[in-house]
Amino acid sequence: MNKKGFTLIELLVVIAIIGLLSTLAVVALGSAREKARDSKRLSDLKQVQTALELHYTDNSAYPTAASSTAIGSGSFVCLNASGFAATGCADAYMGLVPSDPGTTNYTYTSADGSTYALTATLEGTVSGLSGAVNATPSGITGS
Repeated sequence: MNKKGFTLIELLVVIAIIGLLSTLAVVALGSAREKARDSKRLSDLKQVQTALELHYTDNSAYPTAASSTAIGSGSFVCLNASGFAATGCADAYMGLVPSDPGTTNYTYTSADGSTYALTATLEGTVSGLSGAVNATPSGITGS
């Protein structure tokens, strides 16, 4: 008797292998997404730093915010000569301040305008930085 086709055991083995490979792919994809969000956070901090330095060059001070202010949302989505403001800034240094790609916010603090602290929270490790990172006029450092 000539049997053509696959046995039940062969089909189950193939399905198990495909399931294992797809599970590994999903786990690797989650890790890649985490690294992408962290890289975007560092890039966003650098862009905001550049806009703040342009503001400082023209106004001899950074925008003031005595308490930690969540930027990139609400009334703090653009940066012009008067500081962070709502959308539609005229003569903006940064027309759209980026918002955090995850569920947290970027925070900005500058008590007297002579210096500032811009903070973000990383999910993993990027370039030796992890956890809360601070951007100041001196650069980006870990906490």
